[in-house]
This record gives sequence, structure tokens and C-alpha cells, in this order.
Amino acid sequence: MKDLSGKTAFVTGAASGIGLGIATALSQAGVKVMLCDIEEEALAQAVATLKLTNADVDGVRADVSLKAELQIAADATVARYDKIHILVNNAGVGGAGYYGHWSDAGWNWALGVNLMSVIWGIEIFGPLIEAHGEGGQIVSTASIAGLISGGVAPSYNVSKYGVVALSEGLRSTLAPRAIGVSVLCPGFVRTQITNSLRNAPQGFVSTLGPLPTEGPIAELIKEFQGRVSKGIDPLYVGELVREGIEDDWPYIFTDTEFEPLIDDRFAAIKKGFDHIRERQPRR
Repeated sequence: MKDLSGKTAFVTGAASGIGLGIATALSQAGVKVMLCDIEEEALAQAVATLKLTNADVDGVRADVSLKAELQIAADATVARYDKIHILVNNAGVGGAGYYGHWSDAGWNWALGVNLMSVIWGIEIFGPLIEAHGEGGQIVSTASIAGLISGGVAPSYNVSKYGVVALSEGLRSTLAPRAIGVSVLCPGFVRTQITNSLRNAPQGFVSTLGPLPTEGPIAELIKEFQGRVSKGIDPLYVGELVREGIEDDWPYIFTDTEFEPLIDDRFAAIKKGFDHIRERQPRR
């Protein structure tokens, strides 16, 4: 999609952080953007700010972890802009519940927002992109944690690995239909991910119990919060995504900080094959 001007994009989690960075970069390229977010006040502010730049943007409130609300948002986008060319599945939460303190609610929340909303987004918007025959692009936000696991929230890692797998698998499926598929795997970006609980379902926080204030987990949380606060500018990430859409990048990274860890992961996988290389499988 070399020429983005006049195309239409739907971006989730667009009221702040990476989503707003992507919406801004796309609108600057002449894309009509429907911003979608669960936070009504922040969404209204983001739309108003972008309109000051003469951008053709609008907003729709939705909890993307609920399929019915995502469908309503899609209907609103079609009603407003008719055609949809670009889907950006960006909404995400940090997950909750470290080892030994998991809960069904924590897993359901993280998987619902981070993974199921991506699945449903593609299910709902894919046919809409196909319908006009002009081609398009699907970008889904995973994380560098979708390629190297670690940290204190396993549900986050699992959900992001799922987004990577889904994106990789659909790329060859949708290419003949003139739809490119990219997965965004950011490192540390200045977002509100450490404050994800602000949008958690009612009564959810009470099921988590207090976060540790000392010990290894507490230190990891503190380090993560510090790295995020000093992270990459979300608008820069948006500009990378815009370029990734124009050139159909399979993977969109924000920096090379974690490249050695990814190399280590694949080296470990390769070593697993080395263990059985000279053996003949029993049939």
C-alpha cells in the first residue's frame, strides 16, 4: 500500500500510547482514521486534538474484549467511512497474576483484550477489507515478549505469542487476497501499560490481592515501570508502523535492544534438534 492517502484505518487502543501514535502517523499521511478505545474521555480528547491538524478522524468507544462491541464499532466505521483498508489491532493490557498467584479472571482479562480481540478484529474486519477489492493491511500489536518469554505476567507473554503466531499464519493466507499482515513487536515504549488496571473489569482488581512490595517480583515490577517511563516515543513507533504498512513488513520492531535474546532463543531451539540429530525416529 504505497499510497495511503484517502485510505481508511480502524485503530484500537487509539486514545493514548502506541495506538495514538499510529493514528497520528496515519492521519498525517492522509489516512482517514476511526479511533477506538474503552476510555471515552481520553478518546474524545485524542480525536479533538487530531482534528486540530485538519485530520479526517472520528472516534468510537468499545471494549474490544467483547465481540459484540467490536462489531458495533465496525458498523460505525462503515457507516462513517464506507470502506476500510487498514485494521490495527493495538489495544492491550499488561496482564495480571505472577506464578503462584494466577486467577481465572486474570487469564481471561489478558487473553480477552490481547488475543481474542485480535482474532475477532480479523474475523470482523477481514471480510470488509476484502469486499472492496482495493487491498489492505492488518497490523496487530504483539510485543518483543511475543518472541522471548519472561517477566512477571505469564498471561501477557502467552497472549502476545498468540498474536505473533496468528499473524505469521495468516500472512500467506491473506496475501493472495491483496491483504498484507504485519505484527508489531515493540520493546519499551512510553505508554500507560503499567497502569492497565485502570480499565480492568469492575471488581477484577479485588481478585488479585496486593502486589508484592519487596523481593524479586517487586524488583522486576519496579524495573519494568522505570524502563517504560523512559521508553521510545509512541509517535516514532507510529511512523514505523506507517512505513511497515507501506512496504508490507512482516515484522515491525521498534529497536534492536532485544535482538541478542531472540538470537539466543533460536539457538536454544536449534540445540534441541542437535540432541536428536543422529537418531532414527521409531515408526
